[in-house]
Amino acid sequence: MLQRTHSAAGVLAAEWVLHAYHVPLLSWDTAGALLLGCFAGPLADIDKPGSVMAKLFFPVSSLLRMLHIHHRTMTHSLLFLVLLATASFPIPALYYSTFLLAYASHPLIDLLNEQGVALFWPVRTKIRLLPKFLAIDTGSRAEDVFCFLLICLCFWLPAREWWIGWMQLAMR
Repeated sequence: MLQRTHSAAGVLAAEWVLHAYHVPLLSWDTAGALLLGCFAGPLADIDKPGSVMAKLFFPVSSLLRMLHIHHRTMTHSLLFLVLLATASFPIPALYYSTFLLAYASHPLIDLLNEQGVALFWPVRTKIRLLPKFLAIDTGSRAEDVFCFLLICLCFWLPAREWWIGWMQLAMR
């Protein structure tokens, strides 16, 4: 999947966390969580040379390349997610949950890709959720549609929250 799709999934993950924590729509916490989600969603692609994340974190990306860590292996694995959860534990709960869920959205939607993900790395077997003929190829029309649906959900979720709040206020 492309960065825009992972960013949209990261924002959607952040919105779910904001909903779970009952954070007001118009707040600095919401702005921070949405920005974090947009950033954490594509972060796992730090292992892909040429990606935006690999360029932003060039030293880490270079180290992964020197260690022969290939795309959709270590940084897309459950083990790495556990390591991230452990390393980022001291941050506040809202941002901790946002970061982890947005980051986890990356390998989750990559499971819909034909190439799959080495979810149980260091076991190299790649897993995918869809058969090849239904898989979403990177940069394809199917990915465009999937990204569009994610973006629609990103607008629908806060609009739904606003509508429910408005209706509750009107009932008083």
